[in-house]
Amino acid sequence: MSHARLKELAGAVQRHARSEGSCDTRIPRLSLYRSSKPTVSDAVVYLPSLCVVVQGAKEVIVEGEAYHYDPAHSLLVSVDLPATSRVVEASAAKPCLVAVIQIDSADVGDLLANGAAATLRSAPSRGIGVTPVEPALLDAITRLVQLLDRPNDIVALSPLVLREITYRLLNGPQGARLRQIAAPGTPAQRIAHIIRWLREHFAEPIRIDRLADQMGLSQSALHQHFKALTGLSPLQYQKRLRLQEARRMMFSDGLEAAEAAYSVGYESPSQFGREYRRLFGAPPRQDVAALAAATSA
Repeated sequence: MSHARLKELAGAVQRHARSEGSCDTRIPRLSLYRSSKPTVSDAVVYLPSLCVVVQGAKEVIVEGEAYHYDPAHSLLVSVDLPATSRVVEASAAKPCLVAVIQIDSADVGDLLANGAAATLRSAPSRGIGVTPVEPALLDAITRLVQLLDRPNDIVALSPLVLREITYRLLNGPQGARLRQIAAPGTPAQRIAHIIRWLREHFAEPIRIDRLADQMGLSQSALHQHFKALTGLSPLQYQKRLRLQEARRMMFSDGLEAAEAAYSVGYESPSQFGREYRRLFGAPPRQDVAALAAATSA
């Protein structure tokens, strides 16, 4: 890795991520993150994306497996994935800085169709991984973020650089992880369709047999491949989405626990309370109050 190039990237992120937390940019699919102190673990749902820490360090945990990444490494998430995340290295003098680039499945499919990388038909692997940032990829990411300094160039040049980044990913160490969810007919691509359906219909009851039939999989194969990709069963995945959306509703929209529970598909507030406490470590009201206090601190 070029330390000079990394320093350029860190400077560009710092110029445009001036407030704490995540912020969108004028470049579609690019967001920036800044934290001036370590944070407690927070439950999140990662969208398919490339996350590059350019200063400081972060840790992501998926079903007990920890992924640590710092300026020498990038985190690639290939499917919508519930996880917990925290900043582990940051200070006011040297804040944690992150560039996040969402993956466009249309770009991935188009590049594969045009022979940008070999397809594969193996069993799915976990939809998240950490690898060193290769020089060519670092160069493309730096050029993308630096476009924020030249707003007049964004419309013409950002789609080209975003496509280059996707190409670099497909042909890099994490290429197989990304190709598996776009290559037609692969088990992972079928599971990716199910994941998208669950994200859009998480408040509805699900029938595993119907999902399996629609994707041309047996129920046992669906469970096996789903867990390989996400670390969760389909029902566990749906539960995580429900609980995290309920938490957002209580914190951001001011809903009471019972109202949030019914909104995300729970029929029993007591069951919701038990499962909420198991995931977040405290009852809903207490957890949301602590979250509000931590946010305002």
